[in-house]
This record gives sequence, C-alpha cells and structure tokens, in this order.
Amino acid sequence: MSSNPIEIALIVYAPVSQCDDGRALAIVHGLERAVPGLQLKWTSSEKEDLIPLANRDEWVVANSLNGSLPFLCNDDDNNLVTISGWENPNGLASEGPPHFEVHADFRMEAIGHIETANALEAIAEGARALWGHATPFQAAAEIAEQTAPTLGGPPSPPKGLPALNCSGNISSPEIPHRLGWLNYWSAPSAQALGFPDPSRDADLLSRARRTPTNGWIVRLTDAPLDLDKPAHLDTLLKAYERFPKIGGR
Repeated sequence: MSSNPIEIALIVYAPVSQCDDGRALAIVHGLERAVPGLQLKWTSSEKEDLIPLANRDEWVVANSLNGSLPFLCNDDDNNLVTISGWENPNGLASEGPPHFEVHADFRMEAIGHIETANALEAIAEGARALWGHATPFQAAAEIAEQTAPTLGGPPSPPKGLPALNCSGNISSPEIPHRLGWLNYWSAPSAQALGFPDPSRDADLLSRARRTPTNGWIVRLTDAPLDLDKPAHLDTLLKAYERFPKIGGR
C-alpha cells in the first residue's frame, strides 16, 4: 500500500425533512461514538478560522434549518475530520423530490478500517439514509467519471467501468447511483438490489454486516479501494455485473 495519506470521502443520501427531526444531532453523536476520542466541537468562519462551540449541541439544533447539518470539525490539523449536510434540489430518481446528503472527509490514518465502517453506519443510520458509501478520493474521482458529463456528451468511464445514468433516468430513490469501497444499503435499497442472495453473494457476505435497522455495510475489498490494482478493479467490475440496477442501467 502507498505510504501517502489516504483521504476518504464519505457521502450518504436520504429523503429530505420538512422540520427539525433530530437527524443532525443523531449524526453527530453517532459519529463521535463510532470514532473513539473524536470531538466535533468546532466550526469555521468565512476566513476558515476555527471557532470553538461551547454549546455545540444547542448550536447544531439552532443552525439545522430544513434538516441541514452545519459544518463541524475537530481541532486536529494532522487528522482533520469534517462533516456537513444540506438539501440538494435534485431528486435521487426520475421526477423525485429534493434529497438530503451528508458529506464527511477524513484520513484513513486518523480513523482506521473498522472505525471507517462504523462511521459510515453511524452517519447513514443517523441520517435515515437510503444508501451511501465511503471511498478513497482517487477511486471516488474515477468512479464519478462513470456519470460525469464530458465534452463529447455522454460519460466516458475509465478502466472499462460501465457507464451509469444520471438520477433523472433512475427509476427508484432506493437504487444506488454508484458503488464505492464501503457501501451502505438501507433495507429498502438492499431489497431493491436483491441483496443478499446466499447463492451469489458468498464473497460479499464475508465482508458485510447488518446494521441495527436491517441495512447493510458491504465492503468490496479488504484494503481501501485502489483501481490501479487489477484485483481491486476486477472486484468492482464484478460487483457492477452482480447488481445491474445500480446506476439505472
């Protein structure tokens, strides 16, 4: 494995809420429980100066308008963890309503494999997400090219990856738009994908676990996903082949 720091992008997608439904604090408290020692008790100014929050929970509630999650971070430049969430006006499926998405960024070296999976579970379940993933930045950028528009028009996926549809061409919000290294599938998403099928998913099940709400955390590879490694790329390709609904194909 490379000695360079591995930056992780964690994103979950959930239905929007029309009121303060407690999700913001559930996400923050869940993430702090998932990562021992983590304290998300700072935010930043427009000049990106850290601002300590003496009454963090009260501040989060006061600033969680329309089900959003204001920017929070820890006070550790060497192992920075950030999180925020907002309403995205685009639907997760064709003609769907806006959705709520939460983004967290951190280094693998700061959290570790087990805690990364725990963090994904905590954020996804706290947000009442339909699906989400945690993926190293480099692999996530390549996976994004499966749907990103290009000068030529349609997607131009790298490394033989399949082209994926934009959300406007996806039939159901439960269907994930893409795969990642660690995948969170809610119970409705897993059902929509036909997971698990014991006869077909033995390998995935060996690296998967159920969540308290009967969703799943599914890890594609033991080490963080690196598409420059042929075995990792092959695993990702096989997963897309196993779940043809992903990306609305």
